[in-house]
Amino acid sequence: MGFHEVRFPTSLSFGSLGGPERRTDIVTLANGHEERNTPWAHARRRYDAGLGLRSLDDISVLLAFFEARRGQMHGFRWKDWADFKSCLPSDEVDFRDQEIGRGDGVRTEFALTKAYVSGDQRYLRPIAKPVVGSVKIGVGDAQQSEGVQFQVDVTRGVVVLAQAPGPEDLVTAGFEFDVPVRFETDRIQTSIASFQAGDVPDVPVIEVRV
Repeated sequence: MGFHEVRFPTSLSFGSLGGPERRTDIVTLANGHEERNTPWAHARRRYDAGLGLRSLDDISVLLAFFEARRGQMHGFRWKDWADFKSCLPSDEVDFRDQEIGRGDGVRTEFALTKAYVSGDQRYLRPIAKPVVGSVKIGVGDAQQSEGVQFQVDVTRGVVVLAQAPGPEDLVTAGFEFDVPVRFETDRIQTSIASFQAGDVPDVPVIEVRV
Protein backbone atom coordinates (compact mmCIF):
# COMPACT_ATOMS: atom_id res chain seq x y z
CA MET A 1 0.00 0.00 0.00
CA GLY A 2 1.18 3.52 -0.76
CA PHE A 3 1.90 5.84 2.13
CA HIS A 4 2.90 9.49 1.83
CA GLU A 5 5.02 10.81 4.69
CA VAL A 6 3.07 14.05 4.82
CA ARG A 7 0.82 15.34 7.59
CA PHE A 8 -2.77 16.42 7.05
CA PRO A 9 -2.96 20.19 7.70
CA THR A 10 -3.08 20.58 11.46
CA SER A 11 -5.25 23.67 11.22
CA LEU A 12 -7.97 21.44 9.77
CA SER A 13 -7.50 18.40 12.01
CA PHE A 14 -7.69 20.62 15.12
CA GLY A 15 -11.47 20.85 14.95
CA SER A 16 -12.10 17.26 13.90
CA LEU A 17 -14.12 14.65 15.76
CA GLY A 18 -12.87 11.13 16.37
CA GLY A 19 -10.98 8.61 18.46
CA PRO A 20 -10.28 4.90 18.97
CA GLU A 21 -12.66 2.14 17.92
CA ARG A 22 -12.56 -1.43 19.22
CA ARG A 23 -14.21 -4.52 17.80
CA THR A 24 -15.80 -6.91 20.30
CA ASP A 25 -17.77 -10.03 19.37
CA ILE A 26 -20.40 -10.80 22.03
CA VAL A 27 -22.41 -14.01 22.28
CA THR A 28 -25.24 -14.19 24.82
CA LEU A 29 -25.65 -17.71 26.16
CA ALA A 30 -28.94 -19.39 27.03
CA ASN A 31 -28.33 -18.82 30.74
CA GLY A 32 -27.90 -15.08 30.20
CA HIS A 33 -24.13 -15.04 30.58
CA GLU A 34 -21.96 -13.56 27.86
CA GLU A 35 -18.85 -14.67 26.02
CA ARG A 36 -16.78 -11.79 24.71
CA ASN A 37 -13.86 -11.95 22.29
CA THR A 38 -11.99 -9.57 20.02
CA PRO A 39 -10.07 -10.29 16.81
CA TRP A 40 -8.18 -6.98 17.13
CA ALA A 41 -5.08 -6.61 19.26
CA HIS A 42 -5.12 -2.85 18.76
CA ALA A 43 -7.78 -0.18 18.39
CA ARG A 44 -8.44 1.50 15.06
CA ARG A 45 -9.04 5.23 15.04
CA ARG A 46 -11.60 7.12 12.98
CA TYR A 47 -11.97 10.86 12.45
CA ASP A 48 -14.18 13.32 10.58
CA ALA A 49 -12.00 15.99 8.99
CA GLY A 50 -15.00 17.95 7.73
CA LEU A 51 -15.70 19.46 11.15
CA GLY A 52 -12.41 21.36 11.05
CA LEU A 53 -13.37 23.38 7.95
CA ARG A 54 -14.03 27.03 8.76
CA SER A 55 -13.66 28.86 5.46
CA LEU A 56 -13.72 28.40 1.69
CA ASP A 57 -9.93 28.52 1.75
CA ASP A 58 -9.99 25.53 4.10
CA ILE A 59 -12.09 23.62 1.57
CA SER A 60 -9.55 24.44 -1.13
CA VAL A 61 -6.70 23.14 1.04
CA LEU A 62 -8.68 19.97 1.77
CA LEU A 63 -9.44 19.31 -1.90
CA ALA A 64 -5.78 19.77 -2.86
CA PHE A 65 -4.69 17.32 -0.16
CA PHE A 66 -7.41 14.84 -1.15
CA GLU A 67 -6.44 14.93 -4.82
CA ALA A 68 -2.74 14.57 -4.04
CA ARG A 69 -3.51 11.40 -2.05
CA ARG A 70 -5.73 10.12 -4.90
CA GLY A 71 -8.63 9.71 -2.50
CA GLN A 72 -8.33 6.44 -0.60
CA MET A 73 -5.26 5.34 -2.57
CA HIS A 74 -2.45 6.68 -0.39
CA GLY A 75 -2.15 6.96 3.37
CA PHE A 76 -0.84 9.97 5.24
CA ARG A 77 -0.07 11.28 8.72
CA TRP A 78 -2.75 12.70 11.01
CA LYS A 79 -2.29 14.66 14.23
CA ASP A 80 -4.78 13.56 16.86
CA TRP A 81 -4.90 16.66 19.05
CA ALA A 82 -6.32 14.66 21.96
CA ASP A 83 -3.48 12.11 21.92
CA PHE A 84 -0.22 13.03 20.21
CA LYS A 85 2.41 12.88 22.97
CA SER A 86 4.15 10.24 25.05
CA CYS A 87 3.02 12.22 28.11
CA LEU A 88 -0.08 14.16 29.14
CA PRO A 89 -1.12 16.83 26.61
CA SER A 90 -0.28 19.58 29.12
CA ASP A 91 3.21 18.21 29.89
CA GLU A 92 6.48 18.60 28.02
CA VAL A 93 7.95 15.53 26.34
CA ASP A 94 10.67 13.94 28.48
CA PHE A 95 13.03 11.05 27.70
CA ARG A 96 11.70 9.18 30.74
CA ASP A 97 8.03 9.20 29.61
CA GLN A 98 7.80 5.62 28.30
CA GLU A 99 9.70 2.38 28.88
CA ILE A 100 10.43 0.76 25.51
CA GLY A 101 12.73 -2.06 26.55
CA ARG A 102 15.67 -3.38 28.53
CA GLY A 103 19.19 -3.98 27.33
CA ASP A 104 20.79 -7.38 26.94
CA GLY A 105 24.22 -6.34 25.69
CA VAL A 106 23.33 -7.28 22.10
CA ARG A 107 20.08 -5.65 21.02
CA THR A 108 20.29 -2.15 19.52
CA GLU A 109 16.83 -1.69 17.93
CA PHE A 110 13.82 -0.72 20.04
CA ALA A 111 10.29 -0.04 18.77
CA LEU A 112 8.47 2.98 20.17
CA THR A 113 5.36 2.25 22.21
CA LYS A 114 2.98 4.17 24.44
CA ALA A 115 1.46 2.59 27.55
CA TYR A 116 -2.15 3.24 28.55
CA VAL A 117 -2.65 2.32 32.20
CA SER A 118 -5.84 2.09 34.23
CA GLY A 119 -5.79 0.29 37.56
CA ASP A 120 -3.86 -2.94 37.12
CA GLN A 121 -4.55 -3.08 33.37
CA ARG A 122 -1.93 -1.97 30.86
CA TYR A 123 -2.15 -1.66 27.07
CA LEU A 124 0.89 -1.03 24.86
CA ARG A 125 0.19 0.85 21.65
CA PRO A 126 2.77 0.61 18.85
CA ILE A 127 3.90 4.04 17.64
CA ALA A 128 4.80 3.78 13.95
CA LYS A 129 4.91 7.45 12.99
CA PRO A 130 6.93 9.58 15.44
CA VAL A 131 7.35 13.25 14.57
CA VAL A 132 10.77 14.19 13.18
CA GLY A 133 12.96 15.85 15.79
CA SER A 134 10.65 15.09 18.71
CA VAL A 135 12.11 11.77 19.89
CA LYS A 136 14.15 11.75 23.10
CA ILE A 137 15.88 8.59 24.30
CA GLY A 138 17.32 7.56 27.66
CA VAL A 139 19.47 4.58 28.63
CA GLY A 140 19.89 3.81 32.31
CA ASP A 141 18.41 7.22 33.21
CA ALA A 142 20.97 9.06 31.03
CA GLN A 143 19.64 11.05 28.09
CA GLN A 144 21.14 10.14 24.71
CA SER A 145 22.10 12.44 21.85
CA GLU A 146 20.28 11.98 18.55
CA GLY A 147 22.60 11.55 15.59
CA VAL A 148 25.45 10.48 17.86
CA GLN A 149 24.11 7.88 20.27
CA PHE A 150 20.91 6.95 18.43
CA GLN A 151 19.02 7.25 15.15
CA VAL A 152 15.27 7.17 14.58
CA ASP A 153 13.44 5.63 11.64
CA VAL A 154 10.41 7.92 11.62
CA THR A 155 8.70 5.82 8.94
CA ARG A 156 8.57 2.73 11.21
CA GLY A 157 8.87 4.08 14.74
CA VAL A 158 12.13 2.25 15.46
CA VAL A 159 15.07 3.60 17.45
CA VAL A 160 18.56 2.32 16.67
CA LEU A 161 21.18 2.83 19.38
CA ALA A 162 24.83 3.23 18.46
CA GLN A 163 25.79 0.90 21.31
CA ALA A 164 23.80 -1.96 22.77
CA PRO A 165 22.61 -1.18 26.32
CA GLY A 166 24.04 -3.36 29.04
CA PRO A 167 22.04 -6.14 30.67
CA GLU A 168 19.00 -4.79 32.50
CA ASP A 169 19.68 -1.17 31.43
CA LEU A 170 16.26 0.43 31.03
CA VAL A 171 15.63 2.12 27.67
CA THR A 172 13.10 4.96 27.80
CA ALA A 173 11.63 7.38 25.30
CA GLY A 174 9.63 10.55 24.93
CA PHE A 175 8.11 11.70 21.65
CA GLU A 176 5.32 13.28 19.69
CA PHE A 177 3.59 11.11 17.11
CA ASP A 178 1.08 11.01 14.27
CA VAL A 179 -1.56 8.42 13.37
CA PRO A 180 -1.18 6.66 9.98
CA VAL A 181 -4.50 7.11 8.18
CA ARG A 182 -6.22 7.28 4.81
CA PHE A 183 -9.42 8.83 3.54
CA GLU A 184 -12.38 6.50 3.92
CA THR A 185 -14.11 7.83 0.82
CA ASP A 186 -13.27 8.46 -2.81
CA ARG A 187 -15.75 11.31 -3.03
CA ILE A 188 -16.00 14.71 -1.37
CA GLN A 189 -19.15 16.70 -2.02
CA THR A 190 -19.12 20.43 -1.36
CA SER A 191 -21.67 23.18 -1.81
CA ILE A 192 -20.72 26.80 -1.32
CA ALA A 193 -24.30 27.76 -0.41
CA SER A 194 -24.61 24.92 2.10
CA PHE A 195 -21.21 25.67 3.63
CA GLN A 196 -22.09 29.33 4.12
CA ALA A 197 -25.32 28.18 5.77
CA GLY A 198 -23.33 26.19 8.31
CA ASP A 199 -23.27 22.74 6.72
CA VAL A 200 -19.89 21.03 6.40
CA PRO A 201 -18.97 18.09 4.13
CA ASP A 202 -18.37 14.62 5.54
CA VAL A 203 -14.68 13.77 5.25
CA PRO A 204 -14.16 10.40 6.99
CA VAL A 205 -10.60 9.35 7.81
CA ILE A 206 -9.58 5.93 9.15
CA GLU A 207 -6.39 4.55 10.69
CA VAL A 208 -4.34 2.06 8.64
CA ARG A 209 -1.94 -0.64 9.75
CA VAL A 210 1.63 0.03 8.63
